[in-house]
Amino acid sequence: MPERLTFVLDCQRVGAQQRPDLQFFTSYNKPELTNRCMLLKVLHSRRLWTYMPSPPSSSVAPISLPPLVAAFVEATNSFDLERLMVTFADDALVNDQLRDYWGKAAIRDWAERDIIGERLTIAVTNVVKHYENFIVTADIDGNFDKRGLPDPLVLAFYVTPHNEFIVQLIILRNRRDI
Repeated sequence: MPERLTFVLDCQRVGAQQRPDLQFFTSYNKPELTNRCMLLKVLHSRRLWTYMPSPPSSSVAPISLPPLVAAFVEATNSFDLERLMVTFADDALVNDQLRDYWGKAAIRDWAERDIIGERLTIAVTNVVKHYENFIVTADIDGNFDKRGLPDPLVLAFYVTPHNEFIVQLIILRNRRDI
C-alpha cells in the first residue's frame, strides 16, 4: 500500500461503500492542526473518501469529497495559502477565467490574488468521479466584483489528480438555466 500525505481535518474516514450520510462541505469547517507542519503521513487505500461535517442549520443533501478535493476546498475556505499550495504538483496547470497558470510559482501568484485575496469560498453542491478525475460543482462567494454575475455563481472545478497532488485544475462557469 503506498504511503500518501494528506491534510488532517476534522473529519471521518470511511470506506467508499459506507458513503451515504456525510454532510455538505462548507467554510464552516475549521481545520484541526495535529502538528506544526499541518500535515500528517497516513496510510489508506484509494477507496477512502473524506467526509466533512456541515453547519447545524444546513438543509443541503450530504456531499462526500475525495481527500485531495477536501484538502483543496478546506484550504480555500480557510484562506490558507500554504495549505492550498500543498495540494498542487510542482508542474501543475491551473486554468481559471481562460488563463493558464503553469507551475507552483504562477499558481501561488494566482491563488494569492484570486483565491485568498478575494476571500473566495466554495460551497460544494456536487462531485462526480469520471475515471480518475473529479468534477466538483460549487456555489462560489467572496469579496470579488459580482456585477453582471449570476447569484449564485456556479463554477465547475475539473480536477485531475496524480500521485496525491492536483496536476491540472480547470475552472469554468456553469449555468443552471441550460
